[in-house]
Amino acid sequence: MVTRRKAVAAGIAVLAAAMAATPALAADKVVKIGMDLSLTGADSEGALRIRNGIMMAIDAANEGNGIPGYRIEPVILDDGTPTSGQYDPAQAATNARKMVADKDVVGALGPEMSGAGKAMAPILSMGGLATITPTSTNPDISDPKFAQQFRPAGKPIYFRTVTTDAFQGPNMANFYADALKVKSVYILDDSGAYGVGMADAFEKQAGKKGINVAGRDRLDPKSADYTAILTKIKSLNPDAIYYGGVGQAGVKLAKQAYDIVPKMIKGGGDGVVGPAMLTAVGYPANEGWYGTIASPHVVGDQKAQQFVDAYFKKYDKAADDYAITAYDAALVMIDAIKRVAASGQPVTREAVRDAVQSSNVPTIQGVVSFDENGDLKDRTVSVFQIQQDKNARPDDVSRQYHYIGVAPQS
Repeated sequence: MVTRRKAVAAGIAVLAAAMAATPALAADKVVKIGMDLSLTGADSEGALRIRNGIMMAIDAANEGNGIPGYRIEPVILDDGTPTSGQYDPAQAATNARKMVADKDVVGALGPEMSGAGKAMAPILSMGGLATITPTSTNPDISDPKFAQQFRPAGKPIYFRTVTTDAFQGPNMANFYADALKVKSVYILDDSGAYGVGMADAFEKQAGKKGINVAGRDRLDPKSADYTAILTKIKSLNPDAIYYGGVGQAGVKLAKQAYDIVPKMIKGGGDGVVGPAMLTAVGYPANEGWYGTIASPHVVGDQKAQQFVDAYFKKYDKAADDYAITAYDAALVMIDAIKRVAASGQPVTREAVRDAVQSSNVPTIQGVVSFDENGDLKDRTVSVFQIQQDKNARPDDVSRQYHYIGVAPQS
């Protein structure tokens, strides 16, 4: 069996070897990997860290001749728009069509957001193009109950290096009940596919744990003022607020909640774990917020230090856990392409998809393998709380978010 220590060592060996190697000679073939992220709008800073993580793996493979005879060319597409202020499903669908139309794109990475994923998945399916998302967690996209909608061509094409909200939402409800002793909660979502799904999953498990749901409201991400809803919540006086959603609404919610219900327990999913909650909200308004990520916490692990140090040296930004799941997603895609090329068969989308499905790749977060629907077999959900570290950079997620532990599984 591959131990976790060996798996981590093997995962970062790709980076170490490439940094030590001399640049490879020009490859005689180009293989393209598409990349869809929300590089414009409220979640752009997190998207940038994810893109950087992916590029660390691609650059290392190119410099170290990671796929002999091939050079990887990334095709980077932005699904964020100024009009939406965040990810835009229509733009994500356009990006998916662009990837499918380019015959040299044999695999993809992303998207960042589940709302984008829902728009992209049917298009990618019909084009036979597999993608690996490092952050998108809505369970419907890979649920066989929705196969006709999200994978109409049949085979799974939507893979993940994170677990889904089928675990992230319920496990946070368990944390609220078991660790924080919450008896009543008010639930909010931002109307997006990710936010609604996360809030739904949390609410269902909260009921099972005996937490009274005092109410639920939907926030308009483009609205500037949530004080009416927060004033209503104050009058009901629940123990806690749970927010399902991403940064566009989350940043405003955090600022205004501090003014109206400053002492109330507040938390959410991975939509509230990221640089925007640190720099766009600021202390003391953001302090005390709980959040989860849908993967093991490895940034603070000494075994990941080589990657973290190299990342900071290259980009002058601190790596977060989703920079690592992004790097790992790229490692898995590169490994799939390499195995197809080494077999002697043509590097086609279908062959790459099948290779991704059968992946068993040592990475920083451990060995990545997928179930029959493309979901990561590891179901770990990690809990954090914002606690100011005045000795660290304000946008350093690894220092400003204090790791609490693994959320209790249902």
